[in-house]
Amino acid sequence: MKLTELFQQERLSLSFEVFPPKTEGNFESVRHATEEIAKLRPAFMSVTYGAGGGTSRYTLEIAKNIKERYGVPSLAHLTCVSSTRQTVHQRICDIREAGIQNVMALRGDIPAELADSDRSRWDYRHAIELVRELRAADPTLCIGGACYPEIHPESTNQREDIRYLKEKVDAGCSFLTTQMFFDNNLLYNFLYKIREAGITVPIIPGVMPITNGNQVERAIKLSGSFMPQRFKALVDKFGTTPAAMKQAGIAYATDQIIDLYANGITNVHVYSMNKPDVAAAIQQNLSAILGMDV
Repeated sequence: MKLTELFQQERLSLSFEVFPPKTEGNFESVRHATEEIAKLRPAFMSVTYGAGGGTSRYTLEIAKNIKERYGVPSLAHLTCVSSTRQTVHQRICDIREAGIQNVMALRGDIPAELADSDRSRWDYRHAIELVRELRAADPTLCIGGACYPEIHPESTNQREDIRYLKEKVDAGCSFLTTQMFFDNNLLYNFLYKIREAGITVPIIPGVMPITNGNQVERAIKLSGSFMPQRFKALVDKFGTTPAAMKQAGIAYATDQIIDLYANGITNVHVYSMNKPDVAAAIQQNLSAILGMDV
């Protein structure tokens, strides 16, 4: 199933994100976690790409297993940073052979050892180049892209960021998924600006449940996300008590999702991070809203 078909439906949906193992030794435990999440019957599941493509084959194995064994539509991530065209084209062939219809095209994080290298020599410097190649290689693919409600960390300003985003959509993106955010008003403002700029593809908000106080610093580093005072107070109060922080983080994410649904958003993506218990708790909190028996 192409995700664009799902996004055309008016019913509310919830999807989850998982990631592949870093080593072969962890494969079985990660597969088990992803299968437990698949058993929740989410609208779809996305599977991230190993840093530098080192565990890329696991991405497709997990995505294929989710789709074929559990009937859950899968979205396989593909990054291009520091990759050669030959490598990327092989990955595209692998995706097609695996029967994956949905691909999230990303530049990916730049490895620390390449931070000071001459990027002009790279085959790929931006995600838009990967989007174009995916679209040319297989016009039938449903291609997703990333967007930043609070501006991409490398953009000069939001106006520039939205201009590049429009180019990426015009290159072939069928939908966009947002980076995590913790203040819904930032998303609503972003949606207004991009629609005004002529970006009309579906936008899927990405919500990150912070269930551990140590996640906060990493979340800020990865996304540059604004932390509202309400969220800071939550972390200050419960951050040193693991069980309480987990419950509070799930409640905060649930509240975000309810507000999104109430304001006309129909599809929400949860960065569940291979945690079936967190995914299940959020889905349980929303069961009546989603019209599900869980």
